[in-house]
Amino acid sequence: MKKIYNILDKSLLVIAFGIIASSCSDDFYDVNENPNDPSISTPIQTLPAAQVTFAELNGTSMTYVGNMFVYNWATPSNWSANSDFFRYNVSSSFYTNIFETSYASIFKNLTYIENYEDPTGAVDYSSYDVIAQTIKGFQYQYLVDLYGDVPFTEANQRAENTTPVYDDAETVYKSIIDSLTSAANLALNLPENAENPGDSDIIFGGDMEKWAQFANTIKLRMLVRLSNTGQEAYIKEQIALIDANGVGYITADVMANPGYSKNADKQSPFYDYAGYDEGDAETNRHDYTVATDYTIDYLSSTNDPRIGYLYSPSEDADEFKGVWQAINLPGEGYTSDDLSKIGTGLIKSPTQDQPIMLLAEALLIQSEAIVRGYIDGSDAEAKQLYNDAITASFEYLEVEDAATEAETYYSQGVKNVGWDTSSDKIEAIITQKWVILNGTSSIESWIENTRTGFPVDLPVSGDSDGIRPVSLLYPTSEYSRNSENVPPTSREDAFTNYPFWK
Repeated sequence: MKKIYNILDKSLLVIAFGIIASSCSDDFYDVNENPNDPSISTPIQTLPAAQVTFAELNGTSMTYVGNMFVYNWATPSNWSANSDFFRYNVSSSFYTNIFETSYASIFKNLTYIENYEDPTGAVDYSSYDVIAQTIKGFQYQYLVDLYGDVPFTEANQRAENTTPVYDDAETVYKSIIDSLTSAANLALNLPENAENPGDSDIIFGGDMEKWAQFANTIKLRMLVRLSNTGQEAYIKEQIALIDANGVGYITADVMANPGYSKNADKQSPFYDYAGYDEGDAETNRHDYTVATDYTIDYLSSTNDPRIGYLYSPSEDADEFKGVWQAINLPGEGYTSDDLSKIGTGLIKSPTQDQPIMLLAEALLIQSEAIVRGYIDGSDAEAKQLYNDAITASFEYLEVEDAATEAETYYSQGVKNVGWDTSSDKIEAIITQKWVILNGTSSIESWIENTRTGFPVDLPVSGDSDGIRPVSLLYPTSEYSRNSENVPPTSREDAFTNYPFWK
């Protein structure tokens, strides 16, 4: 399958990583005149900085949290790591960078891009506005899904307002949907003097039609997320606006790559985070992240060849073996050498593209939209999208003879594998989404489990109280700097503060 990415030239790569290193601020909402140098930085320099951080956050912390909370990964007996996950100890100090980096770096740089005006008036930066709005939409959606109310209307106003109000979650959601509509339309109707970002855009290389498709796809995901809210008329009205712009949805994996290389701090984010360092030494996280028993059993029982790409055979016994999520495990037979670690379909090379959104996920969203009646289409069309999503997953993981192997897999008469065998099509779609996003965007699987309850028999950690978290808590730093506006929370809220769309 064709993957979309563009490589920055060496000078832009230096700028991208350089700005990233210096752009974070203690003030989440203070967008400086320039994140690097007030006199020279323009959108062509700031854009890759925003995109690099965006790709890194989604490919590391957000991926790890999701995979733990949907029971894909566990920790072997020879490591005392991840205890907060297994106790479901979600607090105001738990993975705070998801919230903080979004504001302090990603939104900060994107807002700078949106506010930038060429002092000569000769250059139009509408293309950059499209990209900024689309990435903001993607990231704000997750902040609402994970936290609820967030700063929006008063956020990112530089020193003019360092204590923004928290806006109602549904209001933010619908504002994002409107912004994505505008972004897609603008991408297709740019002024003649609009500068194309070209290779400074490390995701689509300045292809604005692809940005319009991506905006449409994020918007559709958000609309389907509203399936439990009784807003069918609104959902269909918004999908009609997608149809009106005529470019549809993404047709390939959305990937970022600024020129990742086998050098310190330059490797592809997930490879570096959960794979190997620049000297080929195994990272601690790769050694202490192993498969769960449930996931291995599920993949084995459904005859899924992706098992050999999502996970590696154990080093000692050369077998696929997982373990339950728990802090204290018996030592014999449950060390990192005895269990399956993250596989080669996910950890490919230090230069690999960083996934932002897989085509497989987009196809499943469209399939669900047809099943729910949001998009016109027959059962046969929904089935084709479902089967195509599975094929796309096989191709992303680089399964040998992917199309044939995928067809053999989804042709089985197995519930939640074969379309015709699955009486509940939504359950089949979300269950496959859980498999497809294993190791990549599993934060999405966690949110979808909250929305739908699928997979229905997904276990919880053995050291928990038996209830899976449904949200994250605002970071301690927010209570320090914006105490008058941040909503009060307690640990219990992580289990009871459902997203507004639930």
